[in-house]
Amino acid sequence: MPLETKATIRTFGGKLFKLSHPSTATGTPMNLNLFVPPSALDKDKSTPAPVLIYLSGLTCSPDNCSEKGFFQHRASQLGLAVVYPDTSPRGLNIPGQNDSWDFGEAAGFYLDATAEPWKENYKMESYITEELPDVLFNDPEFGKYLDKDRVSITGHSMGGHGALTLYLKHQGKYKSVSAFAPIANPTKCPWGEKAFKGYLAGGIEEGKKHDAVELLRAGVWKGGDVKALVDVGTGDNFYKGGQLLPENLEAVVKEKGLEGVKVRYQEGYDHSYYFMATFSGEHVEHAAKYLGLL
Repeated sequence: MPLETKATIRTFGGKLFKLSHPSTATGTPMNLNLFVPPSALDKDKSTPAPVLIYLSGLTCSPDNCSEKGFFQHRASQLGLAVVYPDTSPRGLNIPGQNDSWDFGEAAGFYLDATAEPWKENYKMESYITEELPDVLFNDPEFGKYLDKDRVSITGHSMGGHGALTLYLKHQGKYKSVSAFAPIANPTKCPWGEKAFKGYLAGGIEEGKKHDAVELLRAGVWKGGDVKALVDVGTGDNFYKGGQLLPENLEAVVKEKGLEGVKVRYQEGYDHSYYFMATFSGEHVEHAAKYLGLL
């Protein structure tokens, strides 16, 4: 079924489309936003745009980053499309789905749940890596704007966790990865422990399959240089409170002798979109480099 267009917004010379489609992975309607740069919209000499998928954090929808992250500014200049998926299925009325802000609706953690009652619908890994690209690239209206063979991934907080883990697990699908304040070692922090104990039948042990640090420790990465950029603000209360653990990511990279991982600590910046907007252009450029635009 073709994507349904809810709104079309002119921005930075391109267009932001607010879209929706019925998902077979989640069994629900799923919303997403798509920014198409002017180079792909040009009627006379349009060029299909490489794609950067942005995964949002806890509590967020496709609108948060597309309104406040300023990805479109540099993406427009470079000819890069940006996709903003949702963070979970919505409207399912599963008991406990809306009891807390860091679990359930808007907190899908980009994994396929294996525990009841979540496993039927909370299949965000399958949605992001399989269904979403299939729907986008084969859509009769929007597929022609997008280059399905050049895709990178990025994300913030929970979405940074998702970007890192999906990049590591689905090698070859994404040309590069970046993350803002990612939950880098979720089996060792309260957010991750809560999510994995709730969504996964095997709890924390099964959660190691969805943990960037543990995946690297297990030696899953076989792709040479990792091509990863990570930014963390030193004023981020979640960083200071032990939710993000980027130092564990640095340690395992060093332990394994991996190249291509750059972790930057940005002095005084917090967890907000002010932080993200400051460095979003550099993350777009990081993706563009590996997508052949720079």
